[in-house]
Amino acid sequence: MVRFKHRYITVELILPKVPEYKPFYLKSHILSETILEKIQQVHGDFGLAAVKNGFVAKYCNENTRIAIIRSRHGPHRFVTSSLPFITKIGKLDVILKTLHVSATMKHSFKFIQKHQRSYLDTVWSKLRTDEERKALEEAVMNFTKTDISINIERLG
Repeated sequence: MVRFKHRYITVELILPKVPEYKPFYLKSHILSETILEKIQQVHGDFGLAAVKNGFVAKYCNENTRIAIIRSRHGPHRFVTSSLPFITKIGKLDVILKTLHVSATMKHSFKFIQKHQRSYLDTVWSKLRTDEERKALEEAVMNFTKTDISINIERLG
């Protein structure tokens, strides 16, 4: 039996035309298809065939706009090299910024916690009441509500 190693790529979605305070709901298959189309354009059939097996979008936080993409070890380089070339998801202009590449989901979530904590520190200075701060902290730091499968159920 052969064990396949995976890499988890943590990506930030930057949407210039959508305000930061508005949540951005994204279906996983749309994100996956967009990335695979770009890999096809940049790396051709070989890159697409190498990446396609084991490729999936695992997590998306609609408040902080962070997603985790899983790819097999080795072909993950095709994914990371293609991400900066993505300029649109659907009809929206978008910039994908690679934040972190890790070997396990656990390390990805640890990185996201640190990243989201720093995000909260910058946004908290703009909020006036403790209730607003607690509501924002719950929305940003709760990983179960922002699972990508739940986002699909809300939109579908």
